[in-house]
Amino acid sequence: MYQALYRKYRPRIFKDVVGQEHITETLLRQLVNDRLSHAYLFVGTRGTGKTTCAKILSRAVNCISPVDGEPCNKCNSCIGIEDGSILDVLELDAASNNSVDNVRALRDEAIYSPASVNKRVYIVDEVHMLSISAFNALLKILEEPPEHILFILATTELHKVPATIQGRCQRFSFKRLLPSVLENHLNSIASLEGLSLTSEAAQRLAALADGSMRDAISLLDQCAFDEVIDIARIQDTLGLAGHQEILRLIEYIADQNVVAALCTLDELYKDGRDMVSLLNEMTSLIRDTLVFKLSPDSSLLLSAEYSRNELSALSVKFNPNFLFSCLDVLKTAISGTNRSGSTKLTVEMCIIKMCDNNVEEIVVKQDKTQNTAPSPTVAICDTTPSPTVASGDFWNDVLGQLKDEPSLWVLLSDGSKVQHLLNDNHLTINVTDSFSANLIESEFIELLKGAAAETLGRDVIVKVEVTEIVDSDNNNEDKLDRLSAFGIDIN
Repeated sequence: MYQALYRKYRPRIFKDVVGQEHITETLLRQLVNDRLSHAYLFVGTRGTGKTTCAKILSRAVNCISPVDGEPCNKCNSCIGIEDGSILDVLELDAASNNSVDNVRALRDEAIYSPASVNKRVYIVDEVHMLSISAFNALLKILEEPPEHILFILATTELHKVPATIQGRCQRFSFKRLLPSVLENHLNSIASLEGLSLTSEAAQRLAALADGSMRDAISLLDQCAFDEVIDIARIQDTLGLAGHQEILRLIEYIADQNVVAALCTLDELYKDGRDMVSLLNEMTSLIRDTLVFKLSPDSSLLLSAEYSRNELSALSVKFNPNFLFSCLDVLKTAISGTNRSGSTKLTVEMCIIKMCDNNVEEIVVKQDKTQNTAPSPTVAICDTTPSPTVASGDFWNDVLGQLKDEPSLWVLLSDGSKVQHLLNDNHLTINVTDSFSANLIESEFIELLKGAAAETLGRDVIVKVEVTEIVDSDNNNEDKLDRLSAFGIDIN
């Protein structure tokens, strides 16, 4: 019977786990030195090796003949754990076993010594799905565990795991895998399978996997119905548009050519291209164009299939404000596809909006910028407050002084999340979430006070509040002006 590639090539020892050496090396040292914890919490995004490492660890602690901490995978214990015949090692899915009764049954069973191995191991996947009462029941056994018990908890959503549980586990954070790591591993698997995987195809699969090894291998498996896997095969199999078609579509949007853009979309739709994937591909290209325009030498580009020459030619057609607007429109469209009955209609409306409304607003703004004389500079005395400083001008000046602090500048310049209210020498910063508010108060409050005081010529009291932001024209600050204050050429 055919076995899926991600199962066939699942690592069986720690040294075969790719890209998580900071975790596997630590676990090996603990095994060799007999310094294992009674409970581990594996945290990370999907497909990064959490369950794989949990399975290896369950065999390693029970292996009769371990080799430098690694399981031999030949003894009766290793074979029995691997094929599921040893019931002392149990893997639970918290999504379907999340009640307090499930955990109580586990707790009652855990007090008994294992029948055929050294340790009774419980692997609880997606542990964040447990109910509050189930977590409380689990906490009881984690507080005073028997010596023969080992818990391995895995989750993709750490914030949903109570702090009381986290504090009783050794936590290991699994990283997203780099595209280069995914590419190398895909090439190795393709070679073992007798497949011819082109370099361009490997790059595309790695990009689509978004840091997940399991997703990358599954995508390779989906495309492996012929010996040769090239970029055309991937596009046809996965319903992706070619990068030249996406590039052409974005160029039409830049030229405000609505008819040509919609005709291109219709061709892709009739050719069987997936509309949600199309939106994601457009988002990736526009995001990379924005990054390239702001920093041509940046290493943060996502779309490996586009050359720097192509990005350079495309970036000339846009200004940053347009790209910001496009990303907002695309984000709304992607979320809308989950609720819309017609994904094609959603994409069409998205393209029309990008071609028409946003571009017209930007053209008008650019004309005003080019034809309007510079505003007179407001002189601020050291001792006398200036009542003539407008709120928008004040905030742009503050942002201009913070351009050497990119993290703070990006946060404060996002009008959808942060707004300000200046009343004499009191500055109130309204933030939509407590995390950003705490970050400003703990890390950046003095910088913000200094920039505000320098702008106004007097001491300023700064207060940060968490509140709901109400959209309005007055609050929607001009991103072109803010980018100029940041020292970025927008012409």
